[in-house]
Amino acid sequence: MATVVEQESIKVIVFQLMDKEYAIPVSQVQGIEKMMHITRVPRTEKFVKGVINLRGVVTPIIDLRERFGLPSSENAESVRIIIVQFDDMEVGFVVDSANDVIDLPVNSIEPQPEVVGVIEEAFISGVAKIDNRLLILLHLDKVLNISE
Repeated sequence: MATVVEQESIKVIVFQLMDKEYAIPVSQVQGIEKMMHITRVPRTEKFVKGVINLRGVVTPIIDLRERFGLPSSENAESVRIIIVQFDDMEVGFVVDSANDVIDLPVNSIEPQPEVVGVIEEAFISGVAKIDNRLLILLHLDKVLNISE
C-alpha cells in the first residue's frame, strides 16, 4: 500500500507591481488596507512615503515601486497597503493590488535566477511557478534594509 506524502506548502499573499506578481508569507502579514492619507516624514529615503496611524499604531509606509526603481503609478482604486510584521516592527508596503492568498507548494519554489540583473535582484528570495503564473518571493529583511 502506497503512503500518501503530504506536500509541504506555505500560505502566501500574492500582490502585483506593474505586470509582475510577488508573494510574501501570510505569517508575516498583519492586514491589507485601502490606500489612506500618508503623512510625509522629512529626511527619509525617497521610497519611504511617510507614516499612517493604523488603529493607534504609527506605521511607516514603503512604496515598493519606488523601492524597486519602478515607475510610480497614479493611485488607482486597486492600490493597497499590505501591513507586515517584521522583527518587532510593523511596516506597510504600497502595492498596485493584492490579488489573493494561495498555498504555495515548497517544491515549486526555485532559487532566484542568476540573470535577473535588476535593482530588485537583492530583494528576491526565490521564484515559484504555479500553473502558468510566475511568483516572485521577497526577502522582507532585504527590502527593509535601508543601507542596501
